[in-house]
Amino acid sequence: MPAYHSNFNELPGLRSLGNFAFLPLNSSVKGPAPRGDGSEDIVEEALKYFKANVFFKNFDIKGNADRVLIYLTLYITDCLQKLAKCPTKNDGLKAMNTMSLETFSLPGDKNGNFPLNGLYQLPEARADADTMRQYITQLRQEIGIRLCERVYKNGPADKWWMCFQKRRFLNKSLDGRNAP
Repeated sequence: MPAYHSNFNELPGLRSLGNFAFLPLNSSVKGPAPRGDGSEDIVEEALKYFKANVFFKNFDIKGNADRVLIYLTLYITDCLQKLAKCPTKNDGLKAMNTMSLETFSLPGDKNGNFPLNGLYQLPEARADADTMRQYITQLRQEIGIRLCERVYKNGPADKWWMCFQKRRFLNKSLDGRNAP
């Protein structure tokens, strides 16, 4: 069975920063992402496909939106590890907000420690790289909020989400700890 790919790969007129798709987002968080129309966005898609895609060790990229999906899947894994230490939704939201604002390497940055640099290109213009950093920060904040809504839906952390905290998508992790 193949991995789930982003439905946004076929979006006409898709803008990219480097080769990282710049997609509309239904977000309550301020940032440079274009405003979504209320339909499913890339964050919702990443959360929906996470449990299936996290089992894959290979992922055939079909478009720039898949690169965003890969990044978000790796980020969700790191978020679940952080949420394992948070007993309540309030603690989880605080941890996710802190984690989303931490310094991170941009995908494609040759000087950074991003685990899949070979799949990404950094934008050539500095302004585009800054926009990319702001966009990824906005994505990270939105993932944190929506993930907490799912994980703490009925009070304590949902075991059907937390059982994925040790899984490694593509045997990689954004925090630099990669599986052997």
